[in-house]
Amino acid sequence: MNYLATLLLSCSCLPALAQQPQFTVRSLSLPKELEYYDNQFSGLAISGGRLFLMSESRLQDNAEAKLYTVQLADLDRKLTDTAYVLPFRKLPIINLATLRAKMKQVGQSYEGLEALSITKDEVYLSVETATPSTNCYLLKGHLRAGAVVLDTTCLVPVPKPLATDGSHIYNAGFEALAKLGKQLVTFFEFNSFPSKNYAYAYDSRRLRSTSTAHQLPFDQLPFRLTDITATGKSHFTAINYFFKGEGQDTVYRTPAADLLNARLIRDKGVFKNYCRLIDIELKGASISWQPVWEFPEQYSSYNWEGIAAYKEGYFIINDKYSPAKPYRTTLLYLQKAK
Repeated sequence: MNYLATLLLSCSCLPALAQQPQFTVRSLSLPKELEYYDNQFSGLAISGGRLFLMSESRLQDNAEAKLYTVQLADLDRKLTDTAYVLPFRKLPIINLATLRAKMKQVGQSYEGLEALSITKDEVYLSVETATPSTNCYLLKGHLRAGAVVLDTTCLVPVPKPLATDGSHIYNAGFEALAKLGKQLVTFFEFNSFPSKNYAYAYDSRRLRSTSTAHQLPFDQLPFRLTDITATGKSHFTAINYFFKGEGQDTVYRTPAADLLNARLIRDKGVFKNYCRLIDIELKGASISWQPVWEFPEQYSSYNWEGIAAYKEGYFIINDKYSPAKPYRTTLLYLQKAK
């Protein structure tokens, strides 16, 4: 009976899926410095006519704390002239090492930057910590002429949800930030608890180290949520990614009994990588989602970690992992098909 209900539900979704937008995938070649795999880009944002690319800034690996910027006008030209070499600018992130030292003082282990939100000259960043750490963090700073300067007095601990057995979830942090009016909403990478999933909302006007959040219930979402971008009033588009890996990565697998999701990540019983865009909507004080578009198979094995809405499409970037080595940064523009 449950199987029949699932099958009927799957069939009932087909007309809706047929009406969803389609995109043409445009790959934009990058200058060598931006293409370098160890930038490990983990977030994108658009502000003031520029696309911002955020490096994971793994200080423990002696990586430089930095953003890069590319003018949208240059990206427009690149989309019409593939031979055009994109000009770019590097913006050091000042004071990140000081904030990392503060995390260490309270027993929390910085791993890298994961999400980025920019409004005018205000910059918000999320920090992922090592799996055993109890908190991730929110940081705030300001855009200056040649750098991002972080406020060393603002280190907001964001408690990690725990698995149902009380353990810490492997390699899971707050991978997405969304500015919604006066609220700064942060999303956990794992949102598939059987009973309770939620995002945290902070008052961005009063963000400080003692800030507390209120929870926004979030409909159960399979796989990983790796980045998000605003697309309209109370609507956002997010990357929903599944990695077929073994070991501790199996936490992101859905049960075989979950037929609707199992068919997305299994091929003849063998796990496969899978990636899609989803629409996230904030309704009142809760969050729901709907599928939007599936990545073509040739792009499903890239670890997509950044998204930024532009015109009627999206810029998408990977951290470095791709189907083949040598690894490199790949920037796509998903152009809405006419």
